[in-house]
Amino acid sequence: MSQTSSAGNTGGSASQETPALFDESGQPTGEALGLAKPLGVDAARARAAELRRDLDYHAYRYYALDDPDITDAQFDAMLRELQGIERAYPELVTPDSYTQRVGGYVSSQFASVRHAARMYSIDDVMNLGELDEWLERTARDLGEEPTYVCELKIDGLGIALTYRDGELVRGATRGDGVMGEDVTLNVLTISDIPRKLASEALSDVTTDSGVVEVRGEVYMPKRSFVRLNERADAEGRTPFANPRNAAAGSLRQKDPKVTAGRDLATFMYALADMESVGVDTQWDFLAWLREAGFSVNPNVKRCVGGAPEVHDFCARALEHREGLDYDIDGVVVKVDSFALQHRLGFTARAPRFFIAFKFPPEEKRTVLRDIAVQVGRTGVLTPVAEFDPVVVAGSTISRATLHNIDEVHRRNVRVGDTIVVHKAGDVIPEVVGPVLDLRPADSVEFEMPTTCPSCGSPVVREPGEVAYRCVSINCPAQAAERLMHWVSRPVMDIESLGEKLVGALIDSGMVHDVADFYGLTVESLAGLPTGRFYAKGAKGHAAGDPIPLGATMAQKVVGNIQGSRSKPFSRVLFGLGIRHVGKTVAEAVAGAFRSIDALIAADEQDIAQVDGVGPQIAHSIAEFLSVPENLAVIDRLRAAGVQLEQREAPQGSELPLKGLTFVLTGTLRRWTREEAGDALRALGAKVTGSVSGRTSYVVAGEAAGSKLTKARELGVAVLDEDDLARLLATGEIPAQGRRPAE
Repeated sequence: MSQTSSAGNTGGSASQETPALFDESGQPTGEALGLAKPLGVDAARARAAELRRDLDYHAYRYYALDDPDITDAQFDAMLRELQGIERAYPELVTPDSYTQRVGGYVSSQFASVRHAARMYSIDDVMNLGELDEWLERTARDLGEEPTYVCELKIDGLGIALTYRDGELVRGATRGDGVMGEDVTLNVLTISDIPRKLASEALSDVTTDSGVVEVRGEVYMPKRSFVRLNERADAEGRTPFANPRNAAAGSLRQKDPKVTAGRDLATFMYALADMESVGVDTQWDFLAWLREAGFSVNPNVKRCVGGAPEVHDFCARALEHREGLDYDIDGVVVKVDSFALQHRLGFTARAPRFFIAFKFPPEEKRTVLRDIAVQVGRTGVLTPVAEFDPVVVAGSTISRATLHNIDEVHRRNVRVGDTIVVHKAGDVIPEVVGPVLDLRPADSVEFEMPTTCPSCGSPVVREPGEVAYRCVSINCPAQAAERLMHWVSRPVMDIESLGEKLVGALIDSGMVHDVADFYGLTVESLAGLPTGRFYAKGAKGHAAGDPIPLGATMAQKVVGNIQGSRSKPFSRVLFGLGIRHVGKTVAEAVAGAFRSIDALIAADEQDIAQVDGVGPQIAHSIAEFLSVPENLAVIDRLRAAGVQLEQREAPQGSELPLKGLTFVLTGTLRRWTREEAGDALRALGAKVTGSVSGRTSYVVAGEAAGSKLTKARELGVAVLDEDDLARLLATGEIPAQGRRPAE
């Protein structure tokens, strides 16, 4: 059997065989699992472990930091691949797998609160075929065709509101589904959230305690998002990437006054306990919410005709999404009857009685005017498409990365082409491909330059690599990226030094390399132009004059820079920007050599012996440390007091934690997890992100979740924060349950 898929407005089509799901031996193929190659159980186990690590990392960036670095579509693809592996190999399912729990994280900056009932994730379908499969399966499981309620899927931040005797007593984020963040003071600033339930609705509350918890979404209207980003420069902050991030960042402010000025709004649509209000269906519950005084999205439909009505609602929602003043990314289809919902129940991470139909990215046509080449921190040259501005998913875009020369050729785009663009995950601009019928007759294929567009030095492409690279250490473009890497949170964590301020320091000639940061003074910074200008003038300044940084901000910047001198040697090594040396490699190398001098004196063979390094990384480190300009920067860092040696272990024990593996979980009061991990590594410990039989100790802070549960199941010794404090102070491990690493 074959299926034909149209290439749509990219100007072509393709026909492909439906992939086989099992090979001749009965093993699931890679296609069945969403992979390019067949997988045996060993390869599946390794790939599943990799996916779980990646999903945890990206979920943390999305939920805890409000700073995702991949698209929703990329995250969904990884999750679906993991689900495919676990379906094919059920024995590989682990209790802490992302497929077995609700997505999300609890930030340490707010008090943690336990939800009255678990707040689940929602499963997705990506096309109408998958939606129909869910509808058919639901009807089959129930033995009848249920009535559905279709609602728009709001792209915001989940919220739970608790009322006691009609009075609002708490607002909490979803967090990890079990524990959320207490944001009550911020919730009180949102004008459409009722402080008190209407008396008519209050009479329908059936709980003896008078407590009812309603759930929904906090969002930022598009017009408010535009105004907020227009103020970003004046307020000295980075613009938000999209309304969802703006809503999340605004609700999770320590100062409720900031939240109050952000124009947030809500749509409520769910109930923690279906029996806490005297209604029997989702449709009637939405009516109760309106009666109680909540904002309820008017774009809902009760579908009694099955799939055709559901399809019609999805099609109309997709057609009209751009006319809405809030972002949506799909439609949620729910079984209407609470009794039928109860019969269907839940999976480990999501209800079985509703599903999210995710919209495909909105696509627009525009003209590709140029393919520019930008130079990154490590010298990699990246082609970037520059096209006529076009509005996609609510904002204007005119550039999109093409990643590398192989991608340019794969997408078959040329300057002058009419191209199709969209936003992957409704966030990141992406070129889909050309409209071949409109290609100019004189177009030519793009090729990478032979010299660096920033400094003119030769460009090389090493064997086996896709990237072209500038080989000059003095390349100005690399300098900017290296400086931003140095001040970033995972490295030296120098607050207040954002992209615009670092750019101003480069433009002024005050900073050329990372060592220059430590020569900055309050006096030299105070008059630095910030890139903003007086609109109406000020004392001693005319309209249009540049606004200086000022003494107060300069003092803060200098203080943060000087405070970074105490960051551990491993972070300094990571911050130098050595090719192939990420955070984990830097920690391993710093632990093995203990000082920059020992590392400089080592040869490639010695460096390659470090666990997780190998010949390629060793060559890169040795090459970097043989360049006189780089050694000069290191000497200036030494003179500035930056840590170029690993902190010594307590007296009487060289490395008291050597050979032991720790896992950190929950919220720690005295340190961030990163700080606690650095301190443990300084004493010789290995710190990992998952609990296994090889784990020596789990350090459990407040609101510890699945990792603590797994530690108890495996019999791994658990330390609390006081135990950790004593361990770091003395190097002595608590006597109870000490288990050497296997």
